[in-house]
Amino acid sequence: MATRPFPPLLRLRSSLLPSTPLLALLSLSSLRCRTTKRRLASLHFLPSPPRTVRSLATVTAPPVVVAEDDKYGRKQVISVTPQLYGYILSNVREPPILRELREETATMPGSQMQVSPDQAQLLAMLVQILGAQRCIEVGIYTGYSSLAIALVLPESGRLVACERDVKCLEIAKKYYERAGVSHKVDIKHGLAVESLRSLIQNGESCSFDFAFVDAEKRMYSEYFELLLQLVRIGGLIVIDNVLWHGKVADPQVNDSKTISLRNFNRKILEDKRISTSMVPIGDGMTICQKRADI
Repeated sequence: MATRPFPPLLRLRSSLLPSTPLLALLSLSSLRCRTTKRRLASLHFLPSPPRTVRSLATVTAPPVVVAEDDKYGRKQVISVTPQLYGYILSNVREPPILRELREETATMPGSQMQVSPDQAQLLAMLVQILGAQRCIEVGIYTGYSSLAIALVLPESGRLVACERDVKCLEIAKKYYERAGVSHKVDIKHGLAVESLRSLIQNGESCSFDFAFVDAEKRMYSEYFELLLQLVRIGGLIVIDNVLWHGKVADPQVNDSKTISLRNFNRKILEDKRISTSMVPIGDGMTICQKRADI
């Protein structure tokens, strides 16, 4: 009997399965018309061409990715599509004042530097879980993430906000005032390295609960070492943009910022002074908990 082509159902199924070589014991000629639907559903086929995979996956379910190393058990991890990301954003509890700041920032050049609402919500939750009183942010841009943090700090809380761009600071201060949190925010205008060193010189080492870094990527290592002195044991340091639009995993990309981030990520992974977790949210965030004094 002549072999029939794979029906659409099988092509759709293959788009949702990890790529694996076709088992040698199978051949197209063995798939006869009388093969039952149950038997067919149990077989693994070569994936469809990329264009077919994309079109079918977007209609039926978000695509998944699988680690190339089989030792990870071929665990399927969801890949965030625009449609799915829209759903994620629809489940963020974004206060109206944050939404207004986000929308104003969206009209500015470079607005992509602003953290996403789901990132800001995670940062605020970490601050609340810690019961943080004293926080630092390195690179606040127009203040979206720092405002999210200030909103959940207690009335006696303090956020040191480091930023060198005067125009961005003016926008941030406007929203701090509108939100009624200006008394919680200590703005440091200038180079963040100098501001952090000044805090250490003033005897504030090991006195902060939480720090967030979203500034010059080539300075990450220096920021981290200074913050490690300022944050208490058990406190958190969160670093943004650690996936750098996927460039860190692309061996063909070797610009100075990408190389710097690769080196920084490797350093964090090997640093025994902290516990760490790289989280694929936004452009990637690494959460570090200080384990021992330095």
